Amino acid sequence: MDILLYIIIFIMGTVFGSFFTLAVYRLPKKQDITHTHSYCPNCSHKLGFLDLIPVFSYIFLLGRCRYCKEKIRPRYLVIELLSGFIFVIVAYLMNISVQNLKLTVLAEGAFMALYLCFIFIMAGIDKENRKIEKSISMYGILISMAYIIYLCVIEKDSIYRYIIYLIFYILILILDTVTLKRYAKNSYVHGVILTVITMAVFTGEYVTINTIIMTAIAVAVNLLLHKIQNIRKKVRREPKNYGANIQYGFYLAISNILNLIFVLAWYKFFV
Repeated sequence: MDILLYIIIFIMGTVFGSFFTLAVYRLPKKQDITHTHSYCPNCSHKLGFLDLIPVFSYIFLLGRCRYCKEKIRPRYLVIELLSGFIFVIVAYLMNISVQNLKLTVLAEGAFMALYLCFIFIMAGIDKENRKIEKSISMYGILISMAYIIYLCVIEKDSIYRYIIYLIFYILILILDTVTLKRYAKNSYVHGVILTVITMAVFTGEYVTINTIIMTAIAVAVNLLLHKIQNIRKKVRREPKNYGANIQYGFYLAISNILNLIFVLAWYKFFV
């Protein structure tokens, strides 16, 4: 029975993954992601049901649009599969099973799914545009508040720990509003900080600190490899502020998921 449950969770994960690719494409363009029918980005033809089945549509259509025959980027298939596998891995490590389908377990699973939505979409947009979309940051804040209410009311956690997070949220939002009014643009740094706070709410301080450390190492390696590459190419003048173009949100997302899986696995198998 558990195998059937995890197959259902995998299918749900691929459906979420399909939604992630849509949101990553449309949100930066300020397009609707809930009511507007899916369409081909190349020929704008509305897609039918058979064109929208996660994973299988890509395979059966041989990675091309049914209508204009334009090649579909492989990342759509990769994200759908990756999302499905991550949903299954996290569900398994959270001890979600047929025998353990309690209300609290289902609630924790639902909140984790909402959090993974935040992580995937934020990372995808940042990877493509180096931008922490404001609407996604607000979504992260809203689900964080809902999760805090759940933890304090249902799980009876102490509210004092989460008050600190709420204060940080308010301070960063105020700073971001001031920056927007003064410079007519949102601050990327503020978006990254809001992302880190949301990570702390859902995955805890230990995972978040390790996430920051791993991200710093990844960025340092990125800069080092860039430096070596320029030396090999004998580039005399390097681009200014190369570090300012690094997608920190994307690195944070990858590091956070890896650390979360590691900690969940540790508690499941060794604690």
